[in-house]
Parts: sequence; structure tokens; C-alpha cells
Amino acid sequence: MKNYQMAKEWVKASSYDLQVIREILDNENLTHMSAFHAQQALEKLLKAILEFHNQTIPKIHNIKKLLNLTRTYIDVDINIDLIIKIDTLYIESRYPGDMGLLPYGQPTIQDAQEFYQIANDFFDEINTLIIEPST
Repeated sequence: MKNYQMAKEWVKASSYDLQVIREILDNENLTHMSAFHAQQALEKLLKAILEFHNQTIPKIHNIKKLLNLTRTYIDVDINIDLIIKIDTLYIESRYPGDMGLLPYGQPTIQDAQEFYQIANDFFDEINTLIIEPST
């Protein structure tokens, strides 16, 4: 039996991260935070898939590892290079110092928009799989 309710909660939590990105998307001082929230949205969506299939939710944050754990349940075409970039920025954006820098410095507005787009597209796909069939 699939765990719809808890999976829905993960999806709902992910939607809040996407809301934050929409609010800060055009702020060039907060582009590193777009990476942070995009990572969080993706992580929560992948954990929603695991929850939906009654799998143990690992206490990890690495999107690439979570994608590998969900491959049995979903087949997504996702930009792995962008995922790695988001994962790297996620870790660095949490602490003072580098503050989520890319090799060329702080992420650009265009980077932030890419982070948002990948997370939002993935949200739409997972929302269709989890939320819509059960309503």
C-alpha cells in the first residue's frame, strides 16, 4: 500500500521552497539562496517518491544519491550537471565564507532561473504522479 498522505506532505513542503525562490528570483544578492531552495525542493520531492512507495527515507541530502534510490519508481530526464551544481551550492550556501559561490563567483540571475526551472519542472512531474491520481 502506498503512503499517499506522507508523500503529499513532502510535496507540499517542496512547494514552499519553490514559493521562496519565486519571491527572490530577481534579487541578484540572493541567487545563492535560489540554489539552496532549489536543492531543498528537489530533495523533498525525491523523498516524496520514496515515501509514496513505503521506502525508508534516508538522512541524506545529496540529490544524485536520492535520484539513484528512486530510479526504480521514476524515470526522469534530468540535467545531472545542473544537479551537481545545485548540490554543491546547497552545501556552501549554508555557511559564511564562500556563501554558495560557483567557480566564477556568485550565481547569476540566469543561474537562479535555471535552478528554479529544474526544481519547478520536477515538481510538476512528481505532483502529477503523487497528488493528482489520489485526488
